[in-house]
Amino acid sequence: MAASSTRPAGVPEERDTVRAIIVQADRSLDWLDVPDPVAKADEILVDVHAAALNRADLLQREGSYPPPPGWPEWMGLEVAGVVVQAPPGGRWKAGDRVCALLGGGGYAEKVAVPADMALPVPAGLSMAEAAAIPEAFATSYLNLCLEGGMKAGETVFIQAGASGLGMAAIQLAKALGAGKVVTTVSSEDKARFVRDLGADVVINRTEEDIAAVLKRHPVDVAMDCVAGRDLGPCLETMARGGRWIVIATLGGAMSELSINDFFRRGVRLIGSTLRSRTSDVKAAILAGLEERLWPAFSAGTIKVLIHATLPIVEADAAHAILQRQENLGKVVLTVR
Repeated sequence: MAASSTRPAGVPEERDTVRAIIVQADRSLDWLDVPDPVAKADEILVDVHAAALNRADLLQREGSYPPPPGWPEWMGLEVAGVVVQAPPGGRWKAGDRVCALLGGGGYAEKVAVPADMALPVPAGLSMAEAAAIPEAFATSYLNLCLEGGMKAGETVFIQAGASGLGMAAIQLAKALGAGKVVTTVSSEDKARFVRDLGADVVINRTEEDIAAVLKRHPVDVAMDCVAGRDLGPCLETMARGGRWIVIATLGGAMSELSINDFFRRGVRLIGSTLRSRTSDVKAAILAGLEERLWPAFSAGTIKVLIHATLPIVEADAAHAILQRQENLGKVVLTVR
């Protein structure tokens, strides 16, 4: 993808601009001039050094996952960078290194962020590593801890364990006392990867029946980005009072459930997304993450594993890695 200085239609020439990755009508990506972001009274302005990819970016590129109101139209849910402007008397000042959770707009040179949706870059981590923390770990914390109410000693099931989100969820569950973590992968390389992260039971979904394995390991909390036709049979294997949280439907939106079995065992099926939550809710999630996990990041007991780092003008190639499901961990775009 070649860099371009052409402005999108409607952007006046006299305005100060920064560059961002814009999705064109044919779904191609271009590095174009957009209006310079203006921080509100409760926001910080961040010079973006790195932006991490998420599968939601692919959906947004296809036109099926628009950003919440008030956020830029371009993709990017998590970044790391340097504060260039901050509200007086607040936590942040110019020059601070931060990572931040966004509703959109991370694929750019600068972004304005509510001040309480940023966190300090953990000591010892690079900008690329820090950019890969907010979305994956906030999603894991929201769904396993807040929605799922995970307790120490419980068995946790995580779909797609070798993904950036899976990487975060496995480590978070183990760090917070899960008795057993069960996960799915699609290859032996990925199986080795998730075992190194702490997964206790690894299901190769290309060779094994997921529900049959889960029947031998009844789970208390599940975080599921796949759903599809396997959801119904898997729910029948849950422990009594189990909580199954669906966060995406990569395997399809339809499944058949046995309602009699479902309600007799008190199983709860929960739908959840992070992106649609209010900024206040996201800030509370981030505060919980900082309190409970930041020391572990700095100590290296929780790792941020980067599969690939590419310059932002190669965003298309980075997306292709996720589309082919090649990644073991996160894919990150570097801006500076």
